[in-house]
Amino acid sequence: MPETFALSAEDNKLVTLARSARARVGAAEGAAVRDQDGRTYAAATVALPSLAISALQLAVASAVSSGATKIEAAAVVTEAADLEGAGHAAVRDLASSAPIHVAAPAGTLRSTVTA
Repeated sequence: MPETFALSAEDNKLVTLARSARARVGAAEGAAVRDQDGRTYAAATVALPSLAISALQLAVASAVSSGATKIEAAAVVTEAADLEGAGHAAVRDLASSAPIHVAAPAGTLRSTVTA
């Protein structure tokens, strides 16, 4: 069973932003990340015939395109039981151990990945 962590107010905000991004477009997933300066970036899964990108990958890409060099924390809201690999790898490109909070669509924390 995954270890459960209490979320800080800032990490709870990430879950809220991820939920909003997902709900706004009815996407499979929503994600949000916080960079080294405390700026947040939210995104939803994109699934087009010519482009498919996970919400977490897109949130990381948005942060990087705005000048972020480090991710402090991330959150993904999904119906899936586990964190998808590509988004996990994108966060790890900028932070080897930043927490990635995985929450259910209602915002309930399922797990926190730190490796």
